[in-house]
Amino acid sequence: MGGGQAGLATGYHLTHQGRAFVILDAGERIGDAWRERWDSLRLFSPAKFDALPGLAYPGPAWSFPTRDEFADYLQDYAAWAELPVRTGTRVRRVSSEGGRYTVETDGDQTYEAENVVIAAGYDRLPNLPDFAPELAASTTQIHAHDYRNPGQLQEGPVLVVGAGNSGADIALELADDHEVFLSGPHPGEVPWRVERRPAHFFVPAISFLFRHLMTVRTPIGRRIRPQVLAHGSPLIRVKSADLKAAGVQRVARTTGVRDGQPVLADGTTPDVTNVVWCTGFRPDISWIDLPVFDTNGEPDQFRGVVDSQPGLYFIGRLFQYSMASSMIQGVGPDAEYLVRHLVARTPAQPVSV
Repeated sequence: MGGGQAGLATGYHLTHQGRAFVILDAGERIGDAWRERWDSLRLFSPAKFDALPGLAYPGPAWSFPTRDEFADYLQDYAAWAELPVRTGTRVRRVSSEGGRYTVETDGDQTYEAENVVIAAGYDRLPNLPDFAPELAASTTQIHAHDYRNPGQLQEGPVLVVGAGNSGADIALELADDHEVFLSGPHPGEVPWRVERRPAHFFVPAISFLFRHLMTVRTPIGRRIRPQVLAHGSPLIRVKSADLKAAGVQRVARTTGVRDGQPVLADGTTPDVTNVVWCTGFRPDISWIDLPVFDTNGEPDQFRGVVDSQPGLYFIGRLFQYSMASSMIQGVGPDAEYLVRHLVARTPAQPVSV
């Protein structure tokens, strides 16, 4: 389930193993999960590191694809690899009985299979604070999940809640036409410009580090993994200096609402007409009717393999095996491992519909 980069990489390796399979994706087109993000989004990784198994990303190696360019690459990849992707197919329930899995879709189509791979994205539901509904009705509020461009906001000051990469990117974009307050602790930042030449030396080294040294098999990986799962990554493209130069004002964490206006941790109440929530996402596991999750919604898995439910696999989750597991460059190696396990577990059998 899931026709993004993780699902397509898995399909590539299944094809090369001669296995019968189908990829189900809710989008009308392959890559729509990327097309639905904000208009100005560009990848943080250069094109050289944005390829899926077997097909290089087209264009200059050190260019940074836009969201639409990468979505189109995914569409082209599926056609090139001749992957059986069924778009417009939203899965509403996955269950198991008698050693086989049943997958039910909104179109009342039911699939049965020996193996199921869940590649539906790490987090799918916008995370909003409980006090968000208390904002004045006159205040325009929107989550980063639904934000596309500044035209969605009304005139007047904007409070961007969440100072990670999404919050910094959106705050900088909005600063052209709005007074902007960026709320939340500074997560740190990488000490170089990703678009400039020094990155040509740093990025390959970091890519190797993320894929091979920061894993669940190494002491450093096991030590850093809880921190990665609990906190966001440092700022990558937008720097503190960029925000300051654009007039973005850093303010304390947003802790509540008073008289319809947001309240900060220092007790101040910024007078704003817009709030953009860059407060992350939470997992959507309601459709997975299987006893494999802990109290935090995390599946009990190792390298994507769920021992308690033979034949059930996850891919594309944050630090699933390595720091790169949820990144484009990491899904290929993870998919290869997962498919090797799947093939060793069961002889080739068709998917029944």
